[in-house]
Amino acid sequence: MIDHVFDATTGATILNIFLLILCLYPVMGSFFWFCGSLSYRWLRSEKADSNWKVLPPEKQPMVTIMIPAHNEEIMIADTINYLFKELNYQNFEVLLMDDGSTDKTAEIVTELEEIYPRLRMIHIVKNKGKAHAFNIGMYFAKGDYILSNDADTIPEPDALMKYMNYFIHDRDLNTSAVTANMDVQNRTKLLAKSQTVEFSSIVGVIKRSQAAINDSMYAYSGANTMYRKNFLIDVGGFRQDRATEDISIAWDHQAIGAVPRFAPNIVFHMNVPETIPDLYRQRKRWARGGTEVWLTNIKKFIFHPIKRRYQLSMFIDSTLSIIWSFFFLITTAIFFITIIYFFMTGNWERLLHSIEMSFIFVNFEMLAGFMQLLAALILDHHGAKLKYLLFAPWYMLFYWMINPITVVMTFIPAMKTIFGRGSGTWKSPERKKFTK
Repeated sequence: MIDHVFDATTGATILNIFLLILCLYPVMGSFFWFCGSLSYRWLRSEKADSNWKVLPPEKQPMVTIMIPAHNEEIMIADTINYLFKELNYQNFEVLLMDDGSTDKTAEIVTELEEIYPRLRMIHIVKNKGKAHAFNIGMYFAKGDYILSNDADTIPEPDALMKYMNYFIHDRDLNTSAVTANMDVQNRTKLLAKSQTVEFSSIVGVIKRSQAAINDSMYAYSGANTMYRKNFLIDVGGFRQDRATEDISIAWDHQAIGAVPRFAPNIVFHMNVPETIPDLYRQRKRWARGGTEVWLTNIKKFIFHPIKRRYQLSMFIDSTLSIIWSFFFLITTAIFFITIIYFFMTGNWERLLHSIEMSFIFVNFEMLAGFMQLLAALILDHHGAKLKYLLFAPWYMLFYWMINPITVVMTFIPAMKTIFGRGSGTWKSPERKKFTK
């Protein structure tokens, strides 16, 4: 009888601890990334990344800038012209993968091939996705280093030179890829301006933290990342049936012991969604890709935790994020049902108490988000984005709400992918020309 009571008490205690962790997960996560980003700044000496050197033409490794493009007629000419006219690097080529475009993308690039001898285009008859296009182009690339450059992305003029400084030292022999620091190009609308904060506070801070802790990285930036071609071949290229090739390749690289690098001193500019539907579609793809990677690797971490110890923190965070997403939606539904019940029954004391408790919890989340954002905005671009600080926590709250919705909505499609029914085909969002 005593053993039975003890077991029940122990089980209840464990359950309560687990529920408490889920409740506090956003707050703890924000403080964790806050401390991690500061560790990167002071322990990893972020200033050292700025001490890059200019390589003379005869010592510049060959780089292939690969642009997978599907119906990119609006901005493909601007992107290619920029790459050839503005980059401060000589030993590179541009390889455009026309992934089954049905617009004038191919015609525009054909005309540009007459202007730029180092521009080549490969036609893929049927659109099968960015990963498929990249895998084909990988074997046509002349460079030992491949820069994945989206059609709506322009890297800073010194980007290639800075990228190569992460590969040329003896200590860099195990570096598989270097991913750059994203900045938003189209800031004409409130939603796009908000994402400027997000990519600093969420993407930038998390990448700094993961790099500082154990040289891990949850995801590369698919829009602009430099890969060592040998490491792409070593893992068999990109997974073509995944929604996000940049997440899956990052995990595959780290599974073989390769080291990813984050380069906060390399800035690239890209267009982001300007409407809620476009943003939701983008985040659904990201959430599905993250869940696919988690499902793919779950056995490896459960049965070989010591072997995967350097990526264990990344796996634990992914696990908590997925579980918390379901927990958040379920508890939110229960909360609103309870509020309605108290209102309908006239239980004003319980109604007021519930609202007060939720208000306190939300403010703790916003405080944690504020700390994370403060660290990010100070570190990123030398504090140039501090003007967004007061607005930022509200976007953080919005992000915390939309993220669990996309995770839950895409969990079943992600499982279908794992069982062999996934597809990596893609459709570019609505594009606009770069603003000058």
